[in-house]
Amino acid sequence: MVLFTLILIFLYLLYVIKPIFESADVEPVNEISVQANGNILATGLDELKEVAYQLDSEGYMTFYQMSESDFRAQGSQILSEQLFAGGITKVIAADNGRHLIIDNEGEVSLIAAKFTAIYPRDSRDITPSIIYPLGEEALPIDEQEQGITKLGFAMNDEKATFVAFTDDQRLIKTTLVADDDFNYDPAFEPVYQEIEFEGTKVDDIMVTPDLMMAFVRSGNQVTVYDMDDEFSVDVKAELTNIVAENVDITAMALLSGGSSVLFGDSQGQVSQWFEVAGKKGRQFQEIRRFTASETEAVAGIYTEMFRKSFYTMTASGEMGIFYTTSDADLWHGAIAKEMPKALAIAPRADALIAADGSSLALIALHNEHPEVTWKALWQEVWYEGYPEPDYIWQSTGGADDFESKFSLVPISFGTMKAAAYAMLFAVPLALSAAIYTAYFMPPALRKKVKPTIELMEALPTVILGFLAGLWLAPLIEDYLPAIVLLLIFLPVATFLTAFTWFKLPREYKAKLPEEWAPIILIPILILAGFLAFALSPFMESLFFGGDIRQYITNDLGISFDQRNALVVGIAMGFAVVPTIFSMAEDAIFSVPKHLTSGSLALGATPWQTLVKVVLLTASPGIFSAIMMGLGRAVGETMIVLMATGNTPVLDWSIFQGMRTLSANIAVEMPESEVGSSHYRILFLAAFVLFVFTFVFNTLAEFVRQRLREKYSSL
Repeated sequence: MVLFTLILIFLYLLYVIKPIFESADVEPVNEISVQANGNILATGLDELKEVAYQLDSEGYMTFYQMSESDFRAQGSQILSEQLFAGGITKVIAADNGRHLIIDNEGEVSLIAAKFTAIYPRDSRDITPSIIYPLGEEALPIDEQEQGITKLGFAMNDEKATFVAFTDDQRLIKTTLVADDDFNYDPAFEPVYQEIEFEGTKVDDIMVTPDLMMAFVRSGNQVTVYDMDDEFSVDVKAELTNIVAENVDITAMALLSGGSSVLFGDSQGQVSQWFEVAGKKGRQFQEIRRFTASETEAVAGIYTEMFRKSFYTMTASGEMGIFYTTSDADLWHGAIAKEMPKALAIAPRADALIAADGSSLALIALHNEHPEVTWKALWQEVWYEGYPEPDYIWQSTGGADDFESKFSLVPISFGTMKAAAYAMLFAVPLALSAAIYTAYFMPPALRKKVKPTIELMEALPTVILGFLAGLWLAPLIEDYLPAIVLLLIFLPVATFLTAFTWFKLPREYKAKLPEEWAPIILIPILILAGFLAFALSPFMESLFFGGDIRQYITNDLGISFDQRNALVVGIAMGFAVVPTIFSMAEDAIFSVPKHLTSGSLALGATPWQTLVKVVLLTASPGIFSAIMMGLGRAVGETMIVLMATGNTPVLDWSIFQGMRTLSANIAVEMPESEVGSSHYRILFLAAFVLFVFTFVFNTLAEFVRQRLREKYSSL
């Protein structure tokens, strides 16, 4: 039943983990016939994928029912309104379903589709409407009232920023500053600026969502403008080496968050660029490259609103789906015989709507976990804003454009680091105690000592973690030299006491009962510990300028965390000692007496008998004890949760903290969304922990069997 239960746990973990490694899937859902009054310039879809709309060059915005409902038939027209009687020249899609319209007269307006869900007769009905976030009047983009050729746009609650190229070849920046808040009042005050620009042609303009930068493309050259200063717009960077010779940039888009810009070229390649901190400051650099097509140019790039996914289209209708951070090529295929006239991604990124002038096609997307690949989990990844690829675990952040980072390497490393320091503390102590208790200690004293140490195992680890975090960590920080002195004073005091006892006359030794002889060490060790702590301030003042922490941090350049690996090693080692001691002591004590008696009878000393006979015979049990202790250390949760800073860093330093797999699961599982990538990766972390334990136990059993076979003849 135990084996069956373990298999069930294994299978359940695989069941939860499996979806994160599934690739994207694209499937047509339905297609409706529509009528357009001109060329289709834009399309869109509501969040529930029930109502779609299209904008045409005649200025009409028309809404259609995409799925059958209790109130409308599939394909029926819900609303059609001509917004611009003179027609539309260009539509620029913005976030949150907003569209920037340039009409045939060169005037600019901002419109948005609004969908309201009502529930008459207990059935859902989606009612569309058209709103004007910045008012129904044409927006005053150019103070000189020239026509607009190219336009980039972004806005927040307080202001909207436009960067435009006019008919008279001027590059301008216009900021509409809200009188109050655009969410409640469309009133604004325009602020005009002219940008120095020597070119005569602009192909693309992009403004980042934070309104801080603008990308202006002229052919294969891209100029990045810094718009942080309200009074001037300066050139931040000139990107001239984006593509090779005889290759042209054919598409450009900003990735979600606006930190990265994507360039598609005539050879079917898409490159990602973002700023990287270097010796010369922050500079734009190509980070990675994707292949959208082997034979065609990239005709369009479409990005998701909240994730780092992007979609590419070619003229023949071939689509590719990619995720930048994980460097994942998720899907390739044709969704139409030619590139749709307009394409939009659903707000939840679970569908596409494609318009070709005579029909609207709804295409379902199954792409729930594009950020998760084996490479992203176990290899270095170059994240936006980082100077180089790195192993990062950072599952949550304080900003909407935050990108989750799910490298399992730091927390797996932290698990091994915590276990290694705990075993470094526990194994010598526990094995030495087990050898002495089982082989040298008088039986009367053993009957008291062994149950006492085994009773330590019943101490809740949460208490140990609490004491380690709130008492031991500050104590070690304040008396760090004392910890070093203890490593010297305790062994020296032990050997001096033993030597003194050895030199005492026999009549004095006879006065003390044999079982009380080890008790003599207790006051000596207490005195040595007191002396170490008493000398700590003197040593700190003499050798470390009065502050050893400052010395370690400033002079040695080593980071120092109060809750560090030293604290964890002591606290978790203290928890592991009873496990190793109990099993090792039983193994040593169970060595047949005729073996030791025979060895002594042949003239071997007790120490020779211990090393050559007892330890070899008990080695399978001793090894099992160590591996059981290691398994306990690897799976420990509460101590590492409370006694470390839970920082997922790759550093073997004893003065740095760590985050372990078990502690990470305990901390983050309550806050993770069920079914999300974060949730499933935590189950993957549990699976990794399960595999660690399984591998250790398997190796331990293999070695134990070999040792048993080798020394069973004794």
